[in-house]
Amino acid sequence: MSRAMNRRNFLTVTGIGLGAAALAACGGPNTAGTAAKASITDWSKVTPAARITFMSSHPGQSADIEAALIKDFEAANPGIKVDLVTGGANYEEVAQKFQTSQAGSNVPDVVVASDVWWFRYAIADTVMPLDELLAAVGDKTEKFNTTLFGDYKYAQKHWAVPFARSTPLFYYNKDHFKAAGLPDRAPTTWDEFATWAPKIQAANAKKSGYQHAYQYPALAGYAGWTLQNVLWGQGGGWSKEWTMTANSAESVKALQWVQDTIVKDGWAGVSSKDAVSDMTAGAVSATVSSTGDLVGTLAAAKTAGMNIGVGFLPGGAVSASPVCPTGGAGLVIAAKTSPERQLAAAKFVSFVTNAANTARFSAATGYMPVRTDADMTDVLAKTPQIKVALDQLGVTRSQDYGRVFLPGADLEMANAAAKIMNEKADVATTLGALQDKLEGIYEKTVKPKLKS
Repeated sequence: MSRAMNRRNFLTVTGIGLGAAALAACGGPNTAGTAAKASITDWSKVTPAARITFMSSHPGQSADIEAALIKDFEAANPGIKVDLVTGGANYEEVAQKFQTSQAGSNVPDVVVASDVWWFRYAIADTVMPLDELLAAVGDKTEKFNTTLFGDYKYAQKHWAVPFARSTPLFYYNKDHFKAAGLPDRAPTTWDEFATWAPKIQAANAKKSGYQHAYQYPALAGYAGWTLQNVLWGQGGGWSKEWTMTANSAESVKALQWVQDTIVKDGWAGVSSKDAVSDMTAGAVSATVSSTGDLVGTLAAAKTAGMNIGVGFLPGGAVSASPVCPTGGAGLVIAAKTSPERQLAAAKFVSFVTNAANTARFSAATGYMPVRTDADMTDVLAKTPQIKVALDQLGVTRSQDYGRVFLPGADLEMANAAAKIMNEKADVATTLGALQDKLEGIYEKTVKPKLKS
């Protein structure tokens, strides 16, 4: 499959001279459209609006901390009120509501946008580049974590700021591992865990309600994200930049292993709703889930009298590291509002992601702090497990283009995973069909917007 432009060529064409570390941080492709438009607003002559709307799904059970941050923002900016609106229970429901709002005049000003949505907004011209706006409100953007901020960059502009950012973590029940005579740590590789799993299952099988040694996360919204870890560990992936690789021999081998853990080996299951809740209910011994679930999971485990540990994602036979994708959500500012509202929105976005407030948000949820100057001393003293997520950030990998830049691809990946993991479908055939769908999305929806 042909590629219109890879990441390295994008950097050459746009004239950005970056080293290897910064190159890895630049997560977005170059496209035509809004990115090429120059700002014509003199922000020094704009007065911030008196009222704006913030639409969120409250990721990581963050409604309370969001409300607290809004209260503090209003105290620091007495001329601006912020209305917190629940856009839905997850990122997809928020995206649907934001897209629907484009047909009218009641568009939210600040919106939580997941890793698979911000790019769609950008190429649809529904959000605006933020660099000039952030400069206008005095934001020192160089203090953002380079990797996390770079995920939103293309055509030399940033289209979101990191907010509820995460990586997947390996969660495990310490007591279940101890009962099986295993070390108190996450497995280094999935092959290692495959030798542990039967022991874990045997040691805990008689516990009431016990099901499996491992529970795969619910497929909707998670399959495309978390399965990248297993794919990468085996040398596969959803794509290599714009070349789709979902049906490569390596990808087929990786997902055949996944199916075997469920169907053949019998030590793994698939959550119907929430794998970490399954674990804190005592039904399973381990799972993979977002850092944003960390604080809530630890609290639930404490209530249940359970000891939970967390660790890096396991590696694979081909690659031990890096096999962990970044994820989570950022904040975008709507293009279809007035300059006054956009400036007020920029002040709010800058405030809730500043060093002090990103530390507060991390403490309340487990999401990673997005500024390098955030003081995490108190947070880590209270929840030392957060340090695992911070350490793992140093060995993360940018997500496959096939997942984050192809509209609707995440749903197609979840559907394919459901056939493989729940319906026992032939892996090669299923991934071949997925490959065709991903290539079709790229050719019809994305490629025409790429610069030559």
